Amino acid sequence: MVTQLSGNDELKHKLLAETSKIAWKELQVFFAQGSAIHVASKLDLVDVAMQMSRDNAEQVKQWMDAGLIAPVSDEQAKLWYDNDILVWAVVVKPWILVQNLKQAVAP
Repeated sequence: MVTQLSGNDELKHKLLAETSKIAWKELQVFFAQGSAIHVASKLDLVDVAMQMSRDNAEQVKQWMDAGLIAPVSDEQAKLWYDNDILVWAVVVKPWILVQNLKQAVAP
């Protein structure tokens, strides 16, 4: 018996498969381009990616207004770089969503 996934389940599965641990140092070019977005540890990285990929501007704005997602700050980038931090990351073009690995829940 083949079970079909709903559109939400398919997207979530696809995004989960595309998340990875990566050294922050490898993402410097994206940070320099302004496309690295920090996702607070209290949010699920994949849920944020789903909402952004679906262009759910209302939800994204709520998270931004609450300070839960924002461009990676210079201070954060330097701290991660200096400490050779690994982050969880997923691409939602044109953005790279990143979350501190120590605080993130692995998929």
